[in-house]
Amino acid sequence: MKADGIGTAEFDFIHLVRHNPGMTQADVRAALKIDKGAAARRAASLEAKGYLVRKPNPDDGRSQLLYATPKAEELKNSKAAIETVFYAWLVEELPEAEREAFCKTLETLYWRSKNQRRAGFPDVTARVQQMNGEELQDEEHGKRPGAPARPGAELLRKPEAGAGGGNGIGPDL
Repeated sequence: MKADGIGTAEFDFIHLVRHNPGMTQADVRAALKIDKGAAARRAASLEAKGYLVRKPNPDDGRSQLLYATPKAEELKNSKAAIETVFYAWLVEELPEAEREAFCKTLETLYWRSKNQRRAGFPDVTARVQQMNGEELQDEEHGKRPGAPARPGAELLRKPEAGAGGGNGIGPDL
């Protein structure tokens, strides 16, 4: 992607717009959690490179709608080719049976994740809400002595102020 003049931050921007055609820069800012200036610079850069087009927003004359161009679609295909080479390299030292099992597991997880995302993450949202409700009860009434920890709860806790620097989901790697 670097050969195409695209960094990871710009690729994330393109990816988001490809999946949400007609979104505004404000929408992109909120989704990517970037400031107004960064969003404006990335949009202008990607437009100049031919990856995005801006069209007037009929509902709000102060904003423009963003759309990916065919060149952005080609970028997706070049990224897929690079990923294919990378994943082939990654598993090449595994014995054939382990490689097949790994690929089958990875495909299962991929489709589970993709289907959940398409549905708006209802199952994950419900589990997080349930966990947050349980944490409130624990704080209000004290944790029951000997109660087992919820599996995975440590992955969903927000870091304490000044700790880590991650997004609050999962361990900081």
